[in-house]
Amino acid sequence: MNTVKVVVKNVPDYSASREKNDLGFLTFDLQTDLTHLFNWNVKQLFLYLTAEYKTPNNQLNQVVLWDKIILRGENSALDFKNMNTKYYFWDDGNGLKANPNVTLTLSWNIIPNAGLLPSIFASGKHSFSFPQEYTTSRV
Repeated sequence: MNTVKVVVKNVPDYSASREKNDLGFLTFDLQTDLTHLFNWNVKQLFLYLTAEYKTPNNQLNQVVLWDKIILRGENSALDFKNMNTKYYFWDDGNGLKANPNVTLTLSWNIIPNAGLLPSIFASGKHSFSFPQEYTTSRV
């Protein structure tokens, strides 16, 4: 996993209040082979990419940026280049600009045909930092 492009804007969040909040934009590369997770009792995988970071207001911030369902029989060897996030990367303040340690983690849920629903965190993580300045260009 790798980040390709990382920018941050300070824009009004009309869904909550009129205050300006940080909105992060990033593109990422993701290469993984999840074929070994499939067996007779695996119906599908639910993959999700999360970003985790600290701000002065919150010790722990977690945001889901992307997800994908892989059904049994589909190609589970992923090789994505320069992918956009599927969901917005909002912060509830100004905690993204110049944030030095944002960690991306790929996790998955195994959806079985029968039995328990385990949640598994991948061992690979990728950390990056947001730029010191806001961008004013279109993303």
